[in-house]
Amino acid sequence: MSRTNLIVSAMLLLILALFTAFSPDVFLSKSIYFSYLSSIPIIIILSLGLLPLIIAGEFDMSFPAVMAMSGFVFSYVFKLSNSLLLAAVLSLSFGAFVGAFNAFLVVNAKVPSIIATIGTQFFWRGLAVVLSGGLSLSLASADGVVKSFFVGRVSGVPAQSLIAIALAVLTYILIFRHKFGDNILFTGDNTKVAKMLGINVAATKYALFINMGLASALASIILSLEFVNWWPTQGDGYMLLVFAAIFIGGTSVYGGSGSVYGTLVGGVIIGIMESGIVVMGFDAFYTRLVYGAIIVISVVVYAKFEKKQE
Repeated sequence: MSRTNLIVSAMLLLILALFTAFSPDVFLSKSIYFSYLSSIPIIIILSLGLLPLIIAGEFDMSFPAVMAMSGFVFSYVFKLSNSLLLAAVLSLSFGAFVGAFNAFLVVNAKVPSIIATIGTQFFWRGLAVVLSGGLSLSLASADGVVKSFFVGRVSGVPAQSLIAIALAVLTYILIFRHKFGDNILFTGDNTKVAKMLGINVAATKYALFINMGLASALASIILSLEFVNWWPTQGDGYMLLVFAAIFIGGTSVYGGSGSVYGTLVGGVIIGIMESGIVVMGFDAFYTRLVYGAIIVISVVVYAKFEKKQE
């Protein structure tokens, strides 16, 4: 196991030990961990979607709004057709379309990814609010195999946690055990060198932005079905959580390197943080302060490690 993975693993164990010491009744109970298996997978799915994009040296700031708009497509199509399968397919297709549009702005229009996706973030969020009239959409009548696939229970374990684990394995294989992973790593490390090696940098970035769009749509489908409702503010608050999970996990902010295991553990750390802080007697609004501090500290610490290795 790498030094980074050891650090993030030790961090998780220390945090769990601290929370358990303050509230053993809560953190020694099975119920809270089954609750985490419902909520943490959303953070992990989004983090795994964003991870290869950051490794490739790009950012996507639009995914919370893409979640809202993909969720609207899913809920609205279900309302019209009463078909969860059709709704899921069209929602995922919309996510892929938005990812391709973001890639076009970055690759073809040469707009920096942060600027481009901040712009699309406002556009898609605004469109979701306008089309919905600011009202939520109920999914109370949703049922069947498709719902069970996304949010059903397998021996009491939420299906979304199994989906998140499967995606983690696939992401690891894609980045570190597949030829396409070399494209991602070389693109993030040095774009000019990647082009000299014959890597199609444009196609790589298109694929990664589309992948992030799909991850955003998948997360929105799971959220909508789990809470039996879609709301116009869906996705709000996840940006900070996802970036915190990725950078806690040791992914370089400069691109060229990252860790699937670290991101997975980082997602767990972020997922348990809010309830742990509340259990310790602090107000919930302190969590944003803690998340911000975690991002800054993680980026600084890992940047120093990278300099030492150089």
